[in-house]
Amino acid sequence: MSATVAALLTLMCWSTSSRIKLPPVRTSMNIGQGFFISALMVAPVTNWIVHGKQTRLVSNIAFVVLVSMVMISGSTTVGATGELPGRYMLAVFAGNATAGLVVSILRIVTKASLPYTQQGLRTSTQIYFVISALIILLCIICTNVLHKLPIIRYYRNLNREHNNNSHMSTSSNFLHVVKKIRWLVTAVFETYVVSLSIFPGYLSENVRSDYFKDWYPIILITTFNVGDFLGKCLTAIYVPNGSKGTVWCCLGSVLFYPLFLGCKHGPRWMHSEVPVVVLTLMLGVSNGYLTSVLMILAPKSVPIEEAEVVGIAMETSLVIGLVVGSAFGWLWNFEH
Repeated sequence: MSATVAALLTLMCWSTSSRIKLPPVRTSMNIGQGFFISALMVAPVTNWIVHGKQTRLVSNIAFVVLVSMVMISGSTTVGATGELPGRYMLAVFAGNATAGLVVSILRIVTKASLPYTQQGLRTSTQIYFVISALIILLCIICTNVLHKLPIIRYYRNLNREHNNNSHMSTSSNFLHVVKKIRWLVTAVFETYVVSLSIFPGYLSENVRSDYFKDWYPIILITTFNVGDFLGKCLTAIYVPNGSKGTVWCCLGSVLFYPLFLGCKHGPRWMHSEVPVVVLTLMLGVSNGYLTSVLMILAPKSVPIEEAEVVGIAMETSLVIGLVVGSAFGWLWNFEH
């Protein structure tokens, strides 16, 4: 996570410089995804060739590169999509949620088909990385075809004309842009602090089921991903016109803390599987819907030439929320 934050802070500093412009969208995407696919293949390749401390060192380096490239590609995608109508942002985050579902399905398939041994876990990991690399390869192909589509060319030309007529320099007004969307930045940060402090740590470590046994964490994580997918798809039905209500809903997500605390220390009926699964689904739906709405509204809150900077700001806030939420997740282990 520290590598992720470092990559995004670099982009932030880059975007505040009046002398250096951000690279074109396609260039950023190709670089990010190119390094991404290389880093993905390091784990299975080193596992096949070498073992021991060397494998761990190489894998750690690859992980740093991987998460950095994910955030570079992610912030570029959000920023570029912000220049398009809102339905395209919906597609981006529906794809993001689909990725979570695919990971859950892969985990279910590998757990059901492979033995719970060191070799079985190693094979499961290799399958995940190889399939992920193939998907990213497909994304690289799509990235280089996307700019040729008539609809994309139309909006790019429209934005170029708008930028030529504008006297505002996006690169020199980063803080000014962030100030415009400060409540949206705060909301996405708070949403991910709450979600990541509960998912996946609490769901995999702090609840037990005598019926589902070691399948229980996988079921809960899959439930969250299903909810996240449904929440992001709900924006196809309704997106609020203003951001005020969405921000208040994000702040209200802290109510999940006492509810999940009740699943651990509350009445006996809350200890059963049904309340935990229902709350997990609700957490996923709220996370997916609120994230998607915030990412749709944020670029529309500023002039079109500032959309990419907004994407970097929102993605940075999201990732910092991930880091803080993951750290807060450890607090469940000290709670009695």
